[in-house]
Amino acid sequence: MDGYNYEVDDELMRFFERCRGYVEGVENNHTALLEVEKFKHGEEMQAVRKRLKGNVPFDLFFPFRALLDLVEAAFFICSYELSIKSIHSPWCFLFDESDAKVLEYSFDLKQFWKRSHGHLISSLSSCPLFHHIFRTLDKAGRPRRWGPEPASVLVGHAETLIPLISLLGLYKDQTLTITAHLSVGRSFRTSHIIPYAANLLFVLYDCQRGPRLQLLINETPLHFPNFQTEDAPLYRDVRAAYRYLLDGCDFNRECERKPEGRGPNTEL
Repeated sequence: MDGYNYEVDDELMRFFERCRGYVEGVENNHTALLEVEKFKHGEEMQAVRKRLKGNVPFDLFFPFRALLDLVEAAFFICSYELSIKSIHSPWCFLFDESDAKVLEYSFDLKQFWKRSHGHLISSLSSCPLFHHIFRTLDKAGRPRRWGPEPASVLVGHAETLIPLISLLGLYKDQTLTITAHLSVGRSFRTSHIIPYAANLLFVLYDCQRGPRLQLLINETPLHFPNFQTEDAPLYRDVRAAYRYLLDGCDFNRECERKPEGRGPNTEL
């Protein structure tokens, strides 16, 4: 990192750790992921377990919960080696395509209910990061007489990125339940949203009518929810669309509310 100024800011990038409403209402609440547990004990996960039984006799040695953990671990090893090294791990041969879809959905379901739209407090906990980004964009849009073009690079993890993406209203086409994966065109797919080296980029362009803002996720352009026909809407219009968050997304107020007030968000 020679030549670059940087700082470790866990208060900004690990906001979820200091949000009491999230920690008590979701992270430490055994009922918050009820849909996930239902799916893991449902017919489709049972079918995956039975198909694997012919290849590796896991259940001869492990109780049900440990078996589920081992099945998921084997799938993750397979997916990690495929995504990082582009090789087919021997673990991959334990699964067929239908198994992979079931296990992928199980992970999506967990992320949806733990960090995304499933519980409103999960996204609201990212208010500090949301405000930081727009303050940086405001600063970048001001006239500059000298020096390099302003840029801000923030490095975090999926647990940082998913709540922010959710707060922006992205990938909010449905509420994930134990049967939602049967629907066609599901957009909330974590393998597409947060693959390795996932990134979210806000690009501000200096245009004649005023600054325009383009959003990209994993180097792919993405429309803001209220601007489905515009690749780079006017920045002032984007700000207006998020005015309710810019004026009202107060971290302390949201996170100090009683956890029972942050129930599931069932908007479609």
